[in-house]
Amino acid sequence: MKKAALIGIVFVVAVIGAIAYSTMTLATHRVEVCMEFNGLASCRTVSGSKKEETLRTAISNACATIASGVTDSMACDRTEPKKITWLK
Repeated sequence: MKKAALIGIVFVVAVIGAIAYSTMTLATHRVEVCMEFNGLASCRTVSGSKKEETLRTAISNACATIASGVTDSMACDRTEPKKITWLK
């Protein structure tokens, strides 16, 4: 194997390792949110570094699977979650 190819492989592995490490250490909050909208229900689990952003992202992710269109998505996002479980 050529030296340049070996250096390239080592670089890619190092970058992937750095991304994986930073992703695992930044997630200080983890929440499961269940939403109910227009007779449909969806639960999603999200990890994040800030508590409010983590909750908001979980709500948006759950609504994305049960609301269609911008208007429904916005209405679902403003709906009170059926269940919030903080896991971390």
